Amino acid sequence: MTTQEEIAPLGDVPIDVEVELDRRMMTTRDVLQLSEGSIIGTARPAGENIDIYVGGVFCSTGEIVVIENALGVRITDFRDEV
Repeated sequence: MTTQEEIAPLGDVPIDVEVELDRRMMTTRDVLQLSEGSIIGTARPAGENIDIYVGGVFCSTGEIVVIENALGVRITDFRDEV
């Protein structure tokens, strides 16, 4: 039996998946001035890998891709140990 077959009964359990572009320290004043369409700069250059967390645990990296009119993330590498 494969690992995927063994965990198949857990297939419908919801789990948080987070894609982290960057972390930034901002003042309360700056946060209160944010509105729809505001831009928060990032220190990461375009094309750099982004981090993906599952259940709060870092598990893989990916890259931002454009799919039609939306942004998505292409997984590029999985962490060996989770």
